[in-house]
Amino acid sequence: MRTVFFGTPEFAVPTLQRLIESPHPPLAVVSQPDRRRGRGRRSAVTPVAQCARAAGIEVLQPESAGEPIFQERLRALEPDIGVVVAFGQFLPRAVRELPRRGYLLNGHASLLPRHRGAAPIAHAILAGDSHTGVSIMKIVREMDAGPVALARSLEIGPDENAGDLAARLAELAAELLGEALDILAAGELVFEEQDAGHATAAPKIGPEDAHIDWSRSAETIVRQVRAMAPKPGAVTELGDDRLRILEAVSEPGDVGDAGATPGLVSRRGDDGALRIATGQGWLLPRSVQRAGGRALAIDAFLRGREIPNGTKLGGAGGPGQDR
Repeated sequence: MRTVFFGTPEFAVPTLQRLIESPHPPLAVVSQPDRRRGRGRRSAVTPVAQCARAAGIEVLQPESAGEPIFQERLRALEPDIGVVVAFGQFLPRAVRELPRRGYLLNGHASLLPRHRGAAPIAHAILAGDSHTGVSIMKIVREMDAGPVALARSLEIGPDENAGDLAARLAELAAELLGEALDILAAGELVFEEQDAGHATAAPKIGPEDAHIDWSRSAETIVRQVRAMAPKPGAVTELGDDRLRILEAVSEPGDVGDAGATPGLVSRRGDDGALRIATGQGWLLPRSVQRAGGRALAIDAFLRGREIPNGTKLGGAGGPGQDR
């Protein structure tokens, strides 16, 4: 089939690579415009655009998918189907229905209708889900609400963070979309409507999601740390600095019996480890990062900056109550 691929971040690259090697290589790739990033504000090519150019594939980067000149170019390509993975723009009806098949196929990183939205991976970890997966669906106007053709699950590791889980889901999305295109080419792809009554939202992660509220339980904060790692990192305040906690474990115990309040550092254990009191139990950081610094194991960090017993970190008012 004649395909066009829509995608932007690293998560979408495995699917693009799979399509390039398949019987349905893309005629063109659509990606977000290059943006200026980092301290030097240098223009950064999107991972998908970089992959496509290396393969000699035409790259289209409209500021808006509604631009007439962009849509004219798509029509000229006469695609049979469009494939979308983490593109990052609203796709208007004129684009959604442009392919000869009349729709676009999307690979979404959740088991729909659970976790509809821009950040399904982080929200699956935040919610304490034991499994997640990839769903292949038609794109409709409502966010991630289209009928589903294929879905496959995988287990979330007990210590797995969002970055590691995303890498596995990206490979699963590539595999499943490859299968979907082969089935579609054979005329046998069947869709089933989602049960909207079981839908949950997974909106874009914001600063409030990354801020640690020490009044929550240690287990909940550990999930938050995993969901925010490696970026943006779960954040707390250490004096005038912002401290990102990138890896942590929980430890049971009554912080009140130790005379501690949420956010208070205790170094009184037999091992002298850094423990932080929470609303229920203790949090033990394993990897941290100061603003502008690099990620360090907690022992290495403490050699450069001691955090004495009784130090108060952050405060309440973060992402909300325990889930």
